[in-house]
Amino acid sequence: MDNTLDQKYQDLLADILTNGVDKKDRTGTGTISVFGRQIRHKMSEGFPLLTTKKMAIKSIMTELKWFLKGRTDIQYLRDNGCKIWDGDYDKSGRDDGDLGPIYGKQWRNWTKGIHEYDQIALLLEELKTNPDSSRLMVNAWNVGELYLMTLPPCHYGFQVYTRELNLDERIDHHNIGSMHKSSDYLSEFLDDMDVPKRGISLSWNQRSVDTFLGLPFNIASYAMLLTLIAKEVNMVPEEIIGNLGDTHLYSNHIEQVKEQLSREPKPYLPKVKVKAVDILNGDFTYEILHYHSHPAIKAPLSN
Repeated sequence: MDNTLDQKYQDLLADILTNGVDKKDRTGTGTISVFGRQIRHKMSEGFPLLTTKKMAIKSIMTELKWFLKGRTDIQYLRDNGCKIWDGDYDKSGRDDGDLGPIYGKQWRNWTKGIHEYDQIALLLEELKTNPDSSRLMVNAWNVGELYLMTLPPCHYGFQVYTRELNLDERIDHHNIGSMHKSSDYLSEFLDDMDVPKRGISLSWNQRSVDTFLGLPFNIASYAMLLTLIAKEVNMVPEEIIGNLGDTHLYSNHIEQVKEQLSREPKPYLPKVKVKAVDILNGDFTYEILHYHSHPAIKAPLSN
């Protein structure tokens, strides 16, 4: 299918340039900001890596593994060539090698008194036993521990939603072509082939959005998380939705944004092939297929 993601992203960049207001920020850099935006992507259109600039795929996947492992140490990231948290760690003044109880701690070990909650394990179990629940949520905004965090979570929670697929959708997913879709035996055949019966979507909430550097990472990271969850519970990944609060461009990213806006998106997004998946150990292997993009655009990361 055609690539619509880059155009949606470019529209958001243009929206901020046109309608944004000047705001101060914690880094002292200064931003142009709008409030309350949304970006959506159908996974059937391809894996959402922007094509108007080359994305740092390994860093995206390393950070996601780090979250899923429940780790908060800087060393795992450094050992795997991911530098995106170095600035926040250095600025914090900490010397213990840890970033505090940030995403991974909250996802895998939310603590309330003597009780500990593995939100990812609970989510997977609920998806398997009660997939129509409206409580399929994971939250990183632990008010009682915010003061211990190097940086309070920007993307502070996500929710998943599932629905039953009809027979035609199951057939299309299995790609069995010209078989008669009305055949009585077809549902049983699909069940025997373990073809998914449900589709699953993910919506995340983000209080603060570095739209040039951070948002493309967030989109791809949550798309991979959805892909992993879907594989774990045998569902079809359908849509990701980002609900964006303070959606901004840093003042030292403006020229880079204009460069990206001048680029024509590639016609198709890449595909992802996920192989071994062990979510609860934070392990997965993947292959990105047919990723064609414009060159990377460098910009400073504000901390």
